[in-house]
Amino acid sequence: QVQLVESGGGLVQPGGSLRLSCAASGSIYSINVMAWYRQAPGKERDLVAFITRGGTTYYADFAKGRFTISRNSAKNMGYLQMNDLKPEDTTVYSCKATTKSYASWGQGTQVTVPS
Repeated sequence: QVQLVESGGGLVQPGGSLRLSCAASGSIYSINVMAWYRQAPGKERDLVAFITRGGTTYYADFAKGRFTISRNSAKNMGYLQMNDLKPEDTTVYSCKATTKSYASWGQGTQVTVPS
């Protein structure tokens, strides 16, 4: 199994930046895709971005041009660089690792951008 721990969330003013980190442990060799999701209270979970083992990336429309996903396999880390943050980006961000047979989630990290 893969265990994930996110960090890097916090309070940032509109237009500011944060870098979220996702530390992976366990069966890390089996991770094919690392992704970031976000979910506001009472709303559905939205995919923010993902990156494959080969480096292919995907971004949701709201993330394009502002967010950058990356991974450092040597350090067992995934990252989400978020720039030009807006109040509507306020929510909990979670990391997900997908293998051939299962998916693991982290506990999430809160990002708050006041209006």
